[in-house]
Amino acid sequence: MRILAAGSLRAAWGPLMACFQTQERRDISCDFGPAGLLRERIEEGEPCDFFASANLVHPQTLLNAGRALFIAPFTTNRLCLTVRKAVVREEDDWESLLTRPDLRMGTSTAGCDPSGDYTQQLFSLMGEAGERARKRAVALVGGRDTLALPAGRLAAEWLINNDYTDIFIGYASYAPRLREIDTLKIMAIPEPYNPVVQYGFACLSERGKPFSDFLLSPQAGEILMQHGFR
Repeated sequence: MRILAAGSLRAAWGPLMACFQTQERRDISCDFGPAGLLRERIEEGEPCDFFASANLVHPQTLLNAGRALFIAPFTTNRLCLTVRKAVVREEDDWESLLTRPDLRMGTSTAGCDPSGDYTQQLFSLMGEAGERARKRAVALVGGRDTLALPAGRLAAEWLINNDYTDIFIGYASYAPRLREIDTLKIMAIPEPYNPVVQYGFACLSERGKPFSDFLLSPQAGEILMQHGFR
């Protein structure tokens, strides 16, 4: 079975595979990346039995094109801010950090990576302050020609500690690991402004059906929760 999955699922994927293979003994290969670019690879003919996306838009696109047997949502996430600790003032909150003109702000690439799309939704929900933030935001990762993230590194940590940015807007599922890094501060974004990140999958062949069933099971849900998903 061939799987393409959103990069933000990588940490949870090993435990998910291990649990699944106790029930279904089969050869599985997985590749990870920005979900929008993975969808394009499927559309261009790359073999794939199961596609896991950080939104429902890309699975729905494959279903509409007749490339998927069915689609379903399977977990959720939120956004958070990761900030260089040294630049945070005592009076700062999440919104003041996003609107401070002296701070550089990095994001993922909208269109290619759902994290970038959700960040654009965040800016819209913020109103006028969000429009100011949108003008300053720079897409640093998750695109066709953006920075290549070294294997095993978290985007927020690598970008900030290598001085590409002062703030990175990314998924809250990474927050527990990022909090362990002394140079970083994690800021929660309150729910009225924080879009719900809805993960969905597309089952693309009969070979993908057993894993589709598993990903909707209580066992898979527990593993996803242990890795910061909801």
